[in-house]
Amino acid sequence: MSGHSKWANIKNKKAKTDAVKGKIFTKLGRELAVAAKAGSDPNTNSRLADVVAKAKAANMPNDNIKRSIAKAAGELGNVNYEELTYEGYGIGGSAVIVKTLTDNKNRTAGDVRHIFEKYAGNLGTSGSVSYMFDTKGVLVVERTVSLDEDTMTEMAIDCGADDIIVCDDSYEIRTAPSDFSAVRKALEQKGLTFVESQISMIPNNFVDLDEKQTETFEKMLDAFEDNDDVQEVFHNVNLPEEEIEE
Repeated sequence: MSGHSKWANIKNKKAKTDAVKGKIFTKLGRELAVAAKAGSDPNTNSRLADVVAKAKAANMPNDNIKRSIAKAAGELGNVNYEELTYEGYGIGGSAVIVKTLTDNKNRTAGDVRHIFEKYAGNLGTSGSVSYMFDTKGVLVVERTVSLDEDTMTEMAIDCGADDIIVCDDSYEIRTAPSDFSAVRKALEQKGLTFVESQISMIPNNFVDLDEKQTETFEKMLDAFEDNDDVQEVFHNVNLPEEEIEE
């Protein structure tokens, strides 16, 4: 169940400035508020509990989390956000999946199309690239001296995980999407905290771009990150490890 993970290479670069972190918290806040519209108690709303765990993994302050949940009964009460997923191709034939949360799908569709085209890509049709990815629950735990590989592996199996990938500085626990909430709860009850906690799209294969293509591709990722409606971007590009902050 162990092996090298390219998870760090798939993810967008981690927040480097307070401004970028603020942008991430804003997106998480919207996701929390939307999930909370089905019930503001994480104990009875499993989707909300999952988003709370995701927010905590991103180091979102508890006060921000509580305020976002409260918004569900306030200003967002009459706003209907729609979850839309776009698929497309980046430069060099790379596969890209963009998940959005929007109150204006025409605006969002236009923005996503524009970003793809601006950076040498194109928006595809539904199913055009998603077949290249597997949907998995992903829980990443920091590897420490007190949490050795055998202990973590046994714990993950006991809690219902499908797989665990042992990396140099972390453990990546994968689950079926339907088992994600239960496995996350079981591991939390054993005292674990997560540096990543979400349902993700894991590529089956990876592509390598040359230096110039990589620069263009990263500019596209930054443009998606700057768009308020974009919640997540998944892709199959091997990004330079030295540019990824763990």
